[in-house]
Amino acid sequence: MQALVPRVTATKAALALLAELRDRHGPLMFFQSGGCCDGSSPMCYAAGEFQVGEEDVYLGNLDGVPFYIGAEQFAYWQHTQLIIDVVPGMGGMFSLDNGTGRRFLTRSRLYTEEEAERLEARRRAGDVAREGS
Repeated sequence: MQALVPRVTATKAALALLAELRDRHGPLMFFQSGGCCDGSSPMCYAAGEFQVGEEDVYLGNLDGVPFYIGAEQFAYWQHTQLIIDVVPGMGGMFSLDNGTGRRFLTRSRLYTEEEAERLEARRRAGDVAREGS
């Protein structure tokens, strides 16, 4: 069986900034913002500093850092792999990258047809498993 393509990945630059922030702040978490004050920036918080809701979707881990997205935003982006990168600039107002001179940025790519089919098959299998429990 082929491995499932991750829903979220990170560049080497993003992983390096994550390591810096983890050294400074301890365990971390991400939430992909859907707009409002900080646009659609990936927001990095100290673990537990942001309340994840029941409707939020867990996408995976970036070097052990859990990454979540709101359900409404996920509905728009579910056909894309999120690629977390770093660019020069100011981070989101509440994000830990603020003040570093760098900020996290979400890039994306569409899944191939094969990847999308594998993701859909896994989703259906998960739905069946939940119905059976």
